[in-house]
Amino acid sequence: MQLSRYEEDALDGRYGDTVALAYRVLVAIGNAIEADRLIDVSWAHVSGVNYNTIGDAGLRFLEDISREGIKVKVKTTLNPMGYDRGRIEPTISDTFIERQERILDAYSRLGVTDIHSCTPYDRDVFPDIPPGGSQVSLAESNAAIYANSVLGLLTNKESAISALASAITGKAPYSNLRVQESRYAKVCIDVRYDIKDELDYGLLGYYAGKLGEECIAFNGIEHDRLTSAYMKALCSALGTSGSTGMFRLQSIDAKERYLFDRSDAMKVKDELSDSDDGDIIVFGSPQLGLDELSGIIDTLNGRRFRKRCMIFCARSVYSKASRLGYVDALERANATVYSGCCACLTPLISRDSVDSVITNSVKAAYYLRSWNKVGVCMRSMRSIIDNESV
Repeated sequence: MQLSRYEEDALDGRYGDTVALAYRVLVAIGNAIEADRLIDVSWAHVSGVNYNTIGDAGLRFLEDISREGIKVKVKTTLNPMGYDRGRIEPTISDTFIERQERILDAYSRLGVTDIHSCTPYDRDVFPDIPPGGSQVSLAESNAAIYANSVLGLLTNKESAISALASAITGKAPYSNLRVQESRYAKVCIDVRYDIKDELDYGLLGYYAGKLGEECIAFNGIEHDRLTSAYMKALCSALGTSGSTGMFRLQSIDAKERYLFDRSDAMKVKDELSDSDDGDIIVFGSPQLGLDELSGIIDTLNGRRFRKRCMIFCARSVYSKASRLGYVDALERANATVYSGCCACLTPLISRDSVDSVITNSVKAAYYLRSWNKVGVCMRSMRSIIDNESV
């Protein structure tokens, strides 16, 4: 890699140990992916937040680098934390709370904006999104795919460490999906299945992600039917099952073509859904936006959930939903709305108290089974509401 004089000095430690460490991370990654240089980025989104995922080692690392007094060089946003500060559940221990708060304090010292959301592309969550064509560094997988595919931003599917290094330096290696020539699909999936809801898009995304391609084209999806909820479902499932960082909605002349039909969708569903029913209902992986919260209320049409329903959204969305009366309406319908956290990878849903869950999210199904060790029943949101409310 060719480095500027400033970058070489930073790598040598002239601007402090933390900056030098960040540059070492980026140079190592750049060499591994054959980048010829570092480029400027205008936004970073960091994912190493939840204490359940980074543990004591991650906590110590963040506290160490935050004590040096440096601040991030670009606007930097933060993924969900491990619990809702406004709703302390019995499954959240005092130790978890104390260590989670220390993580947040470390990020605050670094100057990171605490949106606590996995959907930073939602302008109700983060209105200061750079214009299309901007180089950014996003660690949350569904956010990186959404940014590349929908917003026209340029990012690789970053790790928590690489995105943090980009936040500290304002730089990223120039390779892979950051290069325009790499953003063309070489593989096309011909969709021969009547995709009608967010669960179907999730099943397609999970199937496509397993192909291991950086950019995938879909042929047979109607652009005008792709709502934001459907795109979120597709992006989050793509990011869950593989390394795909971008999709295109077009037919291409590709040597490699795959067919996605009903049998493929059912195979994915059978792989992820191992229960016929569940003790609780879970919506919000990725976190729900205002339109999705409103959609649940409209679909309920005055009915109430027969089982406990857990709904997850960003704090800013929760605040706006409260002012609009959505939160009160959902709570009257036997739902609890959590903000700043997520259903996956947290102590909020535990095998100690829950045998299985009902969800419309492929991402939630994967992580609730593999991490939280609970059974999963997958249905579309409309099906869940119609069958689990009175």
